Amino acid sequence: MPVPYSYDFRKKAIEAYKRGERKTDICRLLNISRNTLDLWLKREAETGDFQTKTASRKGPMPKINDEERFRAFIKEHGDKSQQEMARLWGEGVTQQNISKAIKRIKNQQ
Repeated sequence: MPVPYSYDFRKKAIEAYKRGERKTDICRLLNISRNTLDLWLKREAETGDFQTKTASRKGPMPKINDEERFRAFIKEHGDKSQQEMARLWGEGVTQQNISKAIKRIKNQQ
């Protein structure tokens, strides 16, 4: 996955534009596309900053998304197999969904 340009790098390009340098000269000098510079300028005009966008979630939303309810469920039914827990949870949840939710909770601790 491509890495976004650093904030300092973006700042140099934006400052150069604000000093009155031509966009084409800035893009050639910094080896960026004109579209990239235009997008940074547009983002600054809309939001007041040209920071990179925060990463959005990739993939589908987890089927078990109520963390507190799931923690209570694990305390009550932790002695059962994941398959049995999936049947008890209901809502079309599978053993794999239970496994992923348990891993998510362990990673948060």
